[in-house]
Amino acid sequence: MKGLHGKVALCTGSGLEGGLGHGILKRLGEAGCQLVVSDLDTIMTNGGTRSSDENPVVRELLDAGANAIGIACDVSEEASIVGAVESVMSHFGHFDILINNAAIGDIIKPLTELNLREWQQVITVNLTGAFLFTREAARVMDNGASIVNIASQAAKTGFRQMAPYVSSKHGMIGLTRTAAIDLASKGIRVNAVCPNHVTTTMGKAQSEYFSSLRGLAPEAYRAQIAERVPLGRVGRPEDTAAAVAFLASDEAAFITGEALNVSGGEETH
Repeated sequence: MKGLHGKVALCTGSGLEGGLGHGILKRLGEAGCQLVVSDLDTIMTNGGTRSSDENPVVRELLDAGANAIGIACDVSEEASIVGAVESVMSHFGHFDILINNAAIGDIIKPLTELNLREWQQVITVNLTGAFLFTREAARVMDNGASIVNIASQAAKTGFRQMAPYVSSKHGMIGLTRTAAIDLASKGIRVNAVCPNHVTTTMGKAQSEYFSSLRGLAPEAYRAQIAERVPLGRVGRPEDTAAAVAFLASDEAAFITGEALNVSGGEETH
């Protein structure tokens, strides 16, 4: 992808091996980006501004030859986000690509059984966190920067017993569209990627819940998901990662405010 080499890319919620954020940073590292692994439990040294081999994702990216650091950040805390952006600027001097990926997706229950704390927790992490990180990053980003929000098929379609998650992801599309307009004058593009089921840790928890609800084994349920997909399989982290790399690159220089489906044809609007 053109224009990615040397860019500084931070992905929230990327500290877990095999997760979507891990896959995204791996793909951006292959394109020559400098990488920031950011998550709740990312162990840092020197106040969060230097690489730490305590986190397996940071360690793998370093071993692959990427310039990678880890920064601990709680996206539900405004001060933590402000500190993370300050750490990026202190270490690299510029901030070019933000991927809002951190999310809670395992609070699944009938709407009438949800309590306010559960609703607010999901909205705070999935949507308010993306807003705050977008705001803070945009304040230091230069012309040509890119923000990519990891939404979901649930940003366009309702799913049973997932009111907080679906609402937060629908809201993320609204945030994407209005931020794209507001930040266009600064030369910052804002887009979203909407994957369907990907069997990461969160995806596994979701499929296990819904398979139990239907009296199926998890693998049988995932096979049913694959049957609904015209391309015949569930999503993989590298599918979403490739879309993120494209949207962050100069190849997508005239694309902003879009919500790109990565669903094998299952989602078409």
